[in-house]
Amino acid sequence: MKAKSTGQQRERTIHSCNFRYAGRLSNENARALTAMHEKFALNVTNSLEVYLGTSIRLKMLSLEQLALQAYISSIAPNTYLLPCALNVMESSFLMEMDIRLIFPIIDLLLGGAGTTASDEPRDLTEIDEEIMEIITALIVKEVDRSWRTLNLSLTPGHCMKPAQITQIYPANEKLVLLMFEMTVGATTGSFKIVLPTSFVGFLLRHMKAAQSKKISILRHLPNPSLRERILDCEFNVAVDITQMRVLVKDLIDLKPGMILKMKAPVKNPGRLTVEGIDIFEALPVRNGTLKAAQLSCRSQEPAATKE
Repeated sequence: MKAKSTGQQRERTIHSCNFRYAGRLSNENARALTAMHEKFALNVTNSLEVYLGTSIRLKMLSLEQLALQAYISSIAPNTYLLPCALNVMESSFLMEMDIRLIFPIIDLLLGGAGTTASDEPRDLTEIDEEIMEIITALIVKEVDRSWRTLNLSLTPGHCMKPAQITQIYPANEKLVLLMFEMTVGATTGSFKIVLPTSFVGFLLRHMKAAQSKKISILRHLPNPSLRERILDCEFNVAVDITQMRVLVKDLIDLKPGMILKMKAPVKNPGRLTVEGIDIFEALPVRNGTLKAAQLSCRSQEPAATKE
């Protein structure tokens, strides 16, 4: 027996797909990375200013994703490239610095004013690279501080040429570029942190997990009771003699050094008041080098007035 026809077949919906955009970061993830590394830029600025003793400015400009070959073709000649191994996976991130920034930094480290700049690009010598290791170590420390949720052990390597990048990344690798502008004295150039997309996913997962844990802890904290909140409040407390009467002429004649007779026996206690309300009878005393009040008895509460 033949099955009955189900009627018209469902039409297939076809959408165009551009595989170049596969694996792109979402806007939410891009904002999270940007916020994290804006703090990184501020920390690097503070660390380098203290160490070099001159004006340093590192500002995050943008975030971009590129294929490996597109990134390699965009690197300027003589760019300072330093790989740094990631212990969580068999990969590295790259630190890229404009060559124009290198020579003022080296000049500062050697005791100069940081005004030395190279008009004609040249390769760094081994001595130049050794001197720059101090600065790169400080920057790597701040990277580690920004990624503290990962408990990484970052290991800086040695300077490399653009053609050698294919030795640390596969040919189909996609990279995330965190682009900054760095100013050293009067010299401005680009600074980049280059991350493999696989590591960016790992970093974002740990960021979200740490944030969720923090929110969960905050939710489980009990709200303080009204009594506990009141115990943390501050009030004005005074010890004085209330309801004193003084002639106006005695007040007018007052001068520095004069003694105003209050016409109150010394044996009469004063009042401990809180925000102007009588609480206890009290005598003024001394506790070491501090003024104090010796409480005797609680003041009688005023009778309620009928309206």
